[in-house]
Amino acid sequence: MERADLIVCQDLSLGYEGKRVLSGLNLRVQSGDYLCVVGDNGSGKSTLLRGLLGLLPPLEGTIRHAAELERGAVGYLPQQTRAQRDFPATVEEVVLSGCLNQKGLRFFYSAAQRSRALMNLGKLGVLELRKRSYRELSGGQQQRVLLARALCAAGRLLILDEPVTGLDPAAAQDLYKTLRYLNRKEGMALVMVTHDLRPALRDAGSVLHIGHKGIFLGTPAEYLDSPYGKRFREVAE
Repeated sequence: MERADLIVCQDLSLGYEGKRVLSGLNLRVQSGDYLCVVGDNGSGKSTLLRGLLGLLPPLEGTIRHAAELERGAVGYLPQQTRAQRDFPATVEEVVLSGCLNQKGLRFFYSAAQRSRALMNLGKLGVLELRKRSYRELSGGQQQRVLLARALCAAGRLLILDEPVTGLDPAAAQDLYKTLRYLNRKEGMALVMVTHDLRPALRDAGSVLHIGHKGIFLGTPAEYLDSPYGKRFREVAE
């Protein structure tokens, strides 16, 4: 089955106020991909996500999005702030907010949007929490709710920024298992920034390392054999 291009970056440079943070990137994200973005702190990983989401224009080069993504059909799971963890809304309200881009001028959500929200809550195993206050949930439960919200927005692509930050090991492994299912069984393309190298090398189809000394893009095996990945080999094994 031929895979479609979702995002194509050519000779891409990104930064702020004319100062480059990331430069010379060529990247193709296709349907069904699982790309993990790893590397040094402050090297531009979160900056790249802002570019892929269309929130940061290129300084040089281009970012081309598939037509469906131009209409906002990207699910995004950002890092949570303390204030967001204490958000005073029900679980169902949080998940429904993922449909805002599709709401148009209507004041209320449609029956189809409510059905989609409940379906995604069920898919992530938290449907029974739908009437609970979001602020009362555990960290792992909150991440599942936010992932359900992202799925309401997503067409074929999810972008995740350090999704297991603050989770205990069991909750983190549970979330990774869900991401594997979405990618392998439902064909959802994933782009994930992570410092957690072990699952990145285990689950991803490709690894993008962004470092202060250069960029690497290849398979997990190729990454471990590269100068960028060799120092992480012991961690991965």
